[in-house]
Amino acid sequence: MPEPALSCRSLTCRAGDREVVRDFDLAVAAGERVALTGPSGSGKTTLLTTLAGLLRPAAGQVRVDGVPLADDPSLRSRLALVFQSYGLLTLLTAAENVEVALRAAGRTPREAMSEAAAALERMRLGGHADHLIEELSGGQQQRVAVARALALAPRVLLADEPTAEQDGVHRAIVLDELVAAARRGAALVVATHDPEVAERCDRVIELRSAASPLSPAEVGA
Repeated sequence: MPEPALSCRSLTCRAGDREVVRDFDLAVAAGERVALTGPSGSGKTTLLTTLAGLLRPAAGQVRVDGVPLADDPSLRSRLALVFQSYGLLTLLTAAENVEVALRAAGRTPREAMSEAAAALERMRLGGHADHLIEELSGGQQQRVAVARALALAPRVLLADEPTAEQDGVHRAIVLDELVAAARRGAALVVATHDPEVAERCDRVIELRSAASPLSPAEVGA
């Protein structure tokens, strides 16, 4: 049986001096869609950031294709994270923000331009590719962040509230593209308050306070 694309065992995460996730186990297969739900402060963002390798766990370990992420930092190239705060460079255009990530992943300048343009077009941002980030609305910026992650065609796609700033039409576009990435083989883990996003996932895991003996609890399949 193949190793999960993403897994963790007995993972404990801290935000500053506060423990927000305790003894968390997860295994996500290639192509599987998992939603993380729970109230604000339950640790969803901290957990995603730790799974992405950007925060060091207080305990436990994250594995990508069965290999501990801490043992091989190059594995981070197989992951992409859509930040809740977008994480965009305000002095660059929408296209340049996507191209920078693609160039860092090894694409040639020509490849980066072509793939960035295609990703932005899928997010209905083709007409805004040359706009500076500060000239875009919050919803448009969020879609640039999604386009950047999708353009990388990651093995593992992590998304933090990727539909929070979208209206009904654009929420459907973002969600369809995330689901399509999973159908192409990406392991998708999305933190969300959006019931529609959770409904499109294979599993729903509810996070509660780390102080609760019920944390976390799987509430759907």
